[in-house]
Amino acid sequence: MQSERNKILVESIKRLLRRDATSHLRKIVNKTHAADLSVVFRSLSLSNQRKLFAMIKNTQQKGVLFSELDEDILSNLIEGMEIDELVEIMERMPADDVADIIGQLPKEKSDTILEKMKKEGSEEVEGLLRYDDDSAGGIMLPDFIALKEDTTAKEAIESLQKEHLDVEMPFYLYVVDDHGRLVGVSSLRQLVVVHPETPLKQFMTTDVFSVQTGMEQEEVAKIVARYDILAVPVVDSTNKLVGIVTVDDIIDIIREEATKDILKMAGAGEEFIETQSVLKSTRSRLPWLFASCVGGIIAFLIIGRFEGSLSKLAYLAAFIPVIMNMGGNIGTQSSSIVVRGLATGQLNVRDIWSVVFKELAVGFILGLVYGFIIGVVAQFRYDTWALALSVGLSVICSMSVAALLGSMVPMAFARINIDPAVASSPFVTTSVDIISVFFYFEIATTLLGI
Repeated sequence: MQSERNKILVESIKRLLRRDATSHLRKIVNKTHAADLSVVFRSLSLSNQRKLFAMIKNTQQKGVLFSELDEDILSNLIEGMEIDELVEIMERMPADDVADIIGQLPKEKSDTILEKMKKEGSEEVEGLLRYDDDSAGGIMLPDFIALKEDTTAKEAIESLQKEHLDVEMPFYLYVVDDHGRLVGVSSLRQLVVVHPETPLKQFMTTDVFSVQTGMEQEEVAKIVARYDILAVPVVDSTNKLVGIVTVDDIIDIIREEATKDILKMAGAGEEFIETQSVLKSTRSRLPWLFASCVGGIIAFLIIGRFEGSLSKLAYLAAFIPVIMNMGGNIGTQSSSIVVRGLATGQLNVRDIWSVVFKELAVGFILGLVYGFIIGVVAQFRYDTWALALSVGLSVICSMSVAALLGSMVPMAFARINIDPAVASSPFVTTSVDIISVFFYFEIATTLLGI
């Protein structure tokens, strides 16, 4: 439903742009949510993007659009904008989103923007820029509600009404001691059901889920998802509260990390290809396909070694594709299951041997089933039991080893702190292709006596 609505919106705006219907465009642009406009921008040329952007009246909506746009589109859009216009927009944006944009700009331009921003806002952004982009400190929001332990429920409510009107996540009130260290948290519900004169320390929750500033954003997302909370507090090494990570940022992180994993597993780099130039897309895929190229050469050399056997029994070549494909498919299945399990926390690297043996057993059983089927086909077609047995055993070996590699390699990579997604295709499938060809010809030449 949503995709169909976006498709209609994109086509409508394109049609109005062709007709130069400025008044109609302005009405649509200013009534459309920034998240939907970001989808439209992906389908437009840079000149049309700038034309639409100039039609947005509300500065705050421009800021929301900045937060929603893809990195490459945003970079091109702001390249031709005046510094004063950028400053005006960024002062209406959350500090964490501004820090993300500032980090992408050339140093001279980013310094100029920070100098022109209001002191309070620029200090918050500069504070966030000290942390890595993919860490809890880099994605946190420095605006939060922190109150002292002795504050009463009545005083806390008054503080919300007077001092914290613009806080993005008002659902949690964090409680700190005299040194700003996190000691508890209270929800809005807890705040309104107690007696007005009750101090926070009497009803706050002291078992608080928090993260360190240096924690990777993927781990932060796992904590928020595991405990079903709307925000997680970020503390420094002394347990001083310095910010919060909200659930809307967590959704973006989960989507971003899932996209990266899928692209790496497909051997297509880490960035979404459709938003890149042809040259950049080619460069991102080139190193990943090198493993497949090397694997193909090795498989070719192995087949060449058995050229004499192929010249005597040419029908041996007929079963090479099916044996390689069966092994490659189950290898990809096993690696995908393991990578996803590691990413979601359902699998632990300490369980490596139980996972590997389970996948090996699954591969062996499936190998028996499909080895028997393909062996029967070989016997029916060529009426040679030795060939049928060779093909059947080769399928069993190929699928068993593929399941073993598909599960063991990602687990091993995770154990040595290397992203397990890179161990999926093309690395697993390439290895399986080589091993499958080798086993097939070794078994066939032995059983057929050639």
